[in-house]
Amino acid sequence: MIVIACPGQGSQTPGFLNEWLELPGSREFLGTASERAGVDLIEHGTVSDADTIRDTAIAQPLIVAASLLAWRELSARVAVADAGIAGHSVGEFAAAAAAGVLSEDDALRLVGVRGRAMAEAATRASTGMAAVVGGVEADVLAKIAEHGLTAANRNGGGQIVAAGSLEGLAALAEDAPRGARVITLQVAGAFHTDYMSGAIPALREAAESVTAAVPSHPLWTNADGSLVDDGSRFVELLVSQIASPVRWDACMASFQEAGIAGLVELAPAGALTGIAKRALKGVPGVAVKTPADLDAAVALITETASAA
Repeated sequence: MIVIACPGQGSQTPGFLNEWLELPGSREFLGTASERAGVDLIEHGTVSDADTIRDTAIAQPLIVAASLLAWRELSARVAVADAGIAGHSVGEFAAAAAAGVLSEDDALRLVGVRGRAMAEAATRASTGMAAVVGGVEADVLAKIAEHGLTAANRNGGGQIVAAGSLEGLAALAEDAPRGARVITLQVAGAFHTDYMSGAIPALREAAESVTAAVPSHPLWTNADGSLVDDGSRFVELLVSQIASPVRWDACMASFQEAGIAGLVELAPAGALTGIAKRALKGVPGVAVKTPADLDAAVALITETASAA
């Protein structure tokens, strides 16, 4: 099985949509996506600087729209009916649309609401996140808890993201687990922790107006790495996941159980294929960063289908 992975916040870089806009129909798609999300995605994906697109209200719809644009191009070039799909954090909204649970319009509208609600929630306390790379997992988790922090992203491949107060993060950096490095992340708040619970009502209210369909592809949830075959349940998890840890490590364990033969990460790609190189050793991967990478993704999917 090929898994299509949709990246999360932090994967965006200045100008990353420039080459995508050269594709026929992409400007029209992004124009419509901007209206749905309430964000000028073309401007922010082409000319805005790194500080601007770090804003949660901008970054989240920008990433989801880019993944959906890459998905459109990929699925137009090769059969993807047998692919499994998963998203990391906000990437789950792109995954929901790719798997047919949500329409693209609904996914973009909801992620716009999510981004604005989480940006507002982040102003209520001085919080942040830091990646802890390396070390023994049990020791890392214990040290995170010792400093009053939450293991907000358990990404696998030797990476766990701690989140919470800036004071706690500073203490963790001074008292890093043995054999680990603590790297401060440039994000606005402690995502996927109780600090974000204030953002849930706005997204829940918006989600009540959407109609969720049965997934057309195998679809995994960040909640615990399990397959979800009920569209309404997946939307419920999208809402609660705002304040719950991301278990990408559990998703990758499920990929292995399903017999993953390759991983294709949609734009803006790189982070998830990097983790997969460490955690899914021997599994080929393609990061679709630009349209030029689509050929490699098509080749991997085609080769995997032929081998099966």
